[in-house]
Amino acid sequence: MEQVNRGISGLTWTAIVLTAIGAINWGLVGLFEFDLVAAVFGSLSVLSRIVYVLVALAGLYLLYAASQLNKRARV
Repeated sequence: MEQVNRGISGLTWTAIVLTAIGAINWGLVGLFEFDLVAAVFGSLSVLSRIVYVLVALAGLYLLYAASQLNKRARV
């Protein structure tokens, strides 16, 4: 039987949300020199560093997911 993917996985949605948070944060940094993550969790605190790493991993995951979608579209 052929498996049909019906929607976006929870992991992908989480990666999208984290990447959007990162994009908004970088927009605030670029426009207003305001780092929202640092304001909420402290400048280079353990929590803010975890958020930065999670955003980076989410972005890398989305690059991987996009390449997989591209491969499926070619089949």
